[in-house]
Amino acid sequence: MDAKKILFITQEITPYLPESEIATICRHLPQGIQEHGREIRTFMPKFGSINERRNQLHEVIRLSGMNLIIDDTDHPLIIKVASIQSARMQVYFIDNDDYFQRKYTMADENGNEYEDNDERSIFYVRGVLETVKKLRWIPDLIHCHGWISALTGLYIKRMYADDPCLRNAKVVYSIYNENFKHPLNPDFYKKLKLDGAKDSDLKLLKTDTSFTALTKLAIDMADGVIQGSEEINPEISEYIASKKNKLFLPYQAPDVYIDEYNKFYDVVMDSK
Repeated sequence: MDAKKILFITQEITPYLPESEIATICRHLPQGIQEHGREIRTFMPKFGSINERRNQLHEVIRLSGMNLIIDDTDHPLIIKVASIQSARMQVYFIDNDDYFQRKYTMADENGNEYEDNDERSIFYVRGVLETVKKLRWIPDLIHCHGWISALTGLYIKRMYADDPCLRNAKVVYSIYNENFKHPLNPDFYKKLKLDGAKDSDLKLLKTDTSFTALTKLAIDMADGVIQGSEEINPEISEYIASKKNKLFLPYQAPDVYIDEYNKFYDVVMDSK
């Protein structure tokens, strides 16, 4: 039997960004899942703080060169790649001069969150999915980490619902003790509608573009949900609990999470 293909879409990975809960899990989880016999691909944004020379990133010319239209504006998609030699693992980076060439990740040096973080999330998720299609690599399951990946389930279930590469992929969303302080652009839902989302999908975002509303959308559109942090927002915990038929894996300790996630992937992939 062919090895199942697991796609990791993450916000951060160490050593490319400083250690954090997400960055550390997303460094070790793909390697561990690969060692369980799965085939993997891993993506993260190419934030401007990532040193390309030190980390030996190089552009993948055959994958770059596409334009993605967001809110009626063209944005070139650039794909870069690097290897974590000790893990025998490649990491693909989504890059664009408009969105990812800043010195900081989600906020400027004064802590002011970027006003276009909504578009950066759209561009990142679409960039990953378009690159996977170009690779002709059909994932069985997509595991998303960090709010910048929260739209993945929506895109898989709506915008790529008829795409032979992506329509059958199951989506797992990990929820962490993260947040953004200020709501995203109030026109966020309009930009998603232009991309093909339905009003019924976006009812949460029409009047509320907070971290909590975005996370609830990610939960609704996921086939399975994992509690990635020991403590998460209580409102989000209650929302998960209200979804009686949603496959859910509670928090797993650092010494067992790779094995438990691997088992959970099978449960999700076998679900109808």
